[in-house]
Amino acid sequence: MDHPVQTDFLRWIVLFPLLGAAVNGLLGARIQEQWGKRAVAFIACAPVTLSFLFSLWAFGRLLGLPAKERFLIDAFYTWIPMGSFSVDVAFWVDPLSAIMILVVSGIGGLIHFYSIGYMHEDRSLWRYFAYLNLFTFSMLLLVTGDNLLLMFVGWEGVGLCSWALIGFWYNDHTNTRAGNKAFIVNRIGDFGFVLGIFLLYWTLAGQGQGTLAFREIQEHVGLLAGMQLWGIGVATLVTFLLFIGATGKSAQIPLYVWLPDAMQGPTPVSALIHAATMVTAGVYMIARLNELFSAAPATLGLIAVIGAATALFAATIAVTQNDIKRVLAYSTISQLGYMFLAMGVGAYTAGVFHLLTHAFFKACLFLGSGSIIHAMQGEQDMRRMGGLRTAMPATFWTFTIGVLAIAGTPFLAGFFSKDAILWQAWASHNEVLWGVAVFVAGLTAFYMFRQFFMVFFGECRADHHVRDHLHESPKIMTYPLWILAAGSVVVGYIGLPPFMGANLLDGWLDPVIHLPHGEHHSVAEEVGVMSVSIAAAAGGVAIAYFLYFLRTPSRDDSPEAKGVAYRVLYNKYYVDEVYQFVFVGGTLLLARIGAAFDRYIIDTIVDGSAKLTTIISWFNGLFDNYVVDMLVNAVANVTFAVGNNFRRVQTGNINSYLYVVVGAVVVALIVKLRYWS
Repeated sequence: MDHPVQTDFLRWIVLFPLLGAAVNGLLGARIQEQWGKRAVAFIACAPVTLSFLFSLWAFGRLLGLPAKERFLIDAFYTWIPMGSFSVDVAFWVDPLSAIMILVVSGIGGLIHFYSIGYMHEDRSLWRYFAYLNLFTFSMLLLVTGDNLLLMFVGWEGVGLCSWALIGFWYNDHTNTRAGNKAFIVNRIGDFGFVLGIFLLYWTLAGQGQGTLAFREIQEHVGLLAGMQLWGIGVATLVTFLLFIGATGKSAQIPLYVWLPDAMQGPTPVSALIHAATMVTAGVYMIARLNELFSAAPATLGLIAVIGAATALFAATIAVTQNDIKRVLAYSTISQLGYMFLAMGVGAYTAGVFHLLTHAFFKACLFLGSGSIIHAMQGEQDMRRMGGLRTAMPATFWTFTIGVLAIAGTPFLAGFFSKDAILWQAWASHNEVLWGVAVFVAGLTAFYMFRQFFMVFFGECRADHHVRDHLHESPKIMTYPLWILAAGSVVVGYIGLPPFMGANLLDGWLDPVIHLPHGEHHSVAEEVGVMSVSIAAAAGGVAIAYFLYFLRTPSRDDSPEAKGVAYRVLYNKYYVDEVYQFVFVGGTLLLARIGAAFDRYIIDTIVDGSAKLTTIISWFNGLFDNYVVDMLVNAVANVTFAVGNNFRRVQTGNINSYLYVVVGAVVVALIVKLRYWS
């Protein structure tokens, strides 16, 4: 890697949202009270807009550099100077992070503007925008940090902000439970992530190359070759631990359970978390460390299997859900599975491509669902919707584009990125995983058109009050929808299949992600694989048409009347119940056992020790009173008596003293004369 170009403006891409968060967080309540909600919205939206403009500036700087030299760095200051170990707060932009900062600030900015209309009645708008800005700052820090430690700060930051945003309406206990669930599940994954960082540094430091900077880690990956710990390759162990962190952030089996419950937050929050930011962190991390992961084929195989399983698992659940946002939530989990499948087969560029297109069409769908919920006065059950296309034309057409894109309709963005993943899975000879991915493509088309038909066609099944007040959302909400819908069409053309034109994305990411030269495949084979995925999607659309367009869903449609298999899918395979029983219940059981052990064992021992001490003290008291004190008193009395008697000798009378002396002399003389004469 050539030396990066030194700059001093990348920091502002990250710091602008932090400034907005600080102002609204500290002064927002007073600003909202004195100058109104528009002032709060301006303070929140302006910094994100500036971040986007600076991101465009960084993108333009990269375009002006030769392909192999497209690296910018802004070394802010030295954070941890500790002998040979040194970590800088430095911001790094290369072709990969340039895509991410444009997505985060661009789509994140649209979500900020959309929120002005969606949240305009909320009394805590200042707090909402402070959290939203802080979330954006954390995500930008995650994707621009030039080392693993700085990435981890952003990684934890988005986890904290997601907790605050999901539980934003904290007066409802359901929301706070969902926020806590997201926070706790992510901490489980983050524990593995931290261990991976520690192990990687410890291993490289043992080779004299201790570093956490990404560019240096990539250069020293070869040092891990042949190294083992506990009989496992160090590269495999490090990447496995890092992947555990990714399963939490990017909602993969088994740590996906927090994401559906994240729907409890405001809809713009759902769009931000699900589309452009937090859930893509794991995918980005693997792409960033692609050379490290490529050195661990066992981990890549596991990633591919987990990704395919997650895609299938979530898609089968989505086909039965009736909550408009919950369908999209499981769709997000499924699409993330696609991205991990791509990473697992070594198709890093295809995974990043799908991340990019997914950000546009999923944000469009989530914000579209928010527009629908806004018009339906908070109703989210699709069984109580229908016929909304005439009352909400802008939402209808933008939502249509989003549905067509995610379903893999030819020549829309989702079609090109999904086809790239399917082709790479086929080309890597993972036929089983490819078959699963094709089946999921059909399921995706089915459940998305099921949602589309239930919401926009047929008769409106809402009550009279809601039907009489149906209306299109304000322009501040519909304009972002049109922009995202346009992106859902045109963004796919940067990654065209080779037989259709130049793949701009491959060339753009080549300095960061070096594509291996695989075996040659014919155009006919690639077209054949593409045709299979198109057929699968068409089949899904056809089934949805017959079941949900020609047949009008009942307002009181109940899953209990649809058989065991449907109930299992509707109840999400009872995974939440199993987790509740095994992990939550198990933890509570251990806590109760610990409490009982403390109460009946520890307390008994402590109380028994106290009672024994009391008894011993009582005996000591008796011994002290009746033995020690008696002896001491007896000695004292004897001493007193002897002293008292001897005291009488000391009368102070000189005559008495003379009599004693004379007496003593007489006795002495008698003794002498008697015994020694």
